[in-house]
Amino acid sequence: MSDAVAEIIVLRPGEGRHIDLGGFQMSVKATGSETGGVFSLLEADEPPGFGPPLHIHHDAAEAFYVLEGEYIIFLGGREVSCRAGSFVFIPAGIPHGFRVGEIAGRKLNFYTPAAMVGYFDELSDAIRNGDPDPADVSQIAHKYSMEVIGPVPEGYA
Repeated sequence: MSDAVAEIIVLRPGEGRHIDLGGFQMSVKATGSETGGVFSLLEADEPPGFGPPLHIHHDAAEAFYVLEGEYIIFLGGREVSCRAGSFVFIPAGIPHGFRVGEIAGRKLNFYTPAAMVGYFDELSDAIRNGDPDPADVSQIAHKYSMEVIGPVPEGYA
C-alpha cells in the first residue's frame, strides 16, 4: 500500500483520462495515487476478437466486470464465457488471458492493490512510436510486475 491519502473521486459517464492503445481505448477511472494505493480502476472498450497473451500479475489481483458484449476468459486451463453482468476475480499469481467475443466488448478492470495504469500508459507510448516488438512489450510488462507467458492457447475463442 502507498502512504498516499485517498481522494474523493466522482466521474460521470464518459469521464476519465483516456489511453489510446491503437485498436482500442481505455479510460482511467481511479489510480493508486487517488485511492491511497488501495486499487486502480480502468474501463476498456475493445473490438471483437481482441485479447492479450496469457499473463500473470505478480503484484495485484485483477477483477473484470463485463458491461457489454462477451468475453471468453482463460483461467487455469479452462475457458469461461462471460456476458454482460459477469464478474471474474483473479488472485495475483494466476495465469490468465481473454478474448472479446463476436461483438465489441466493454468492461471494468479492477486491480488491488493499485497496479497497471503505468503499464497501459507506457504501452500507449510504445504504440504511438510504431509497432512495438513483443520483447519490448514484455519488458514494459516486467517493469509493472506482469509476466507474459505466451499466446492464448490454440482453439481459444
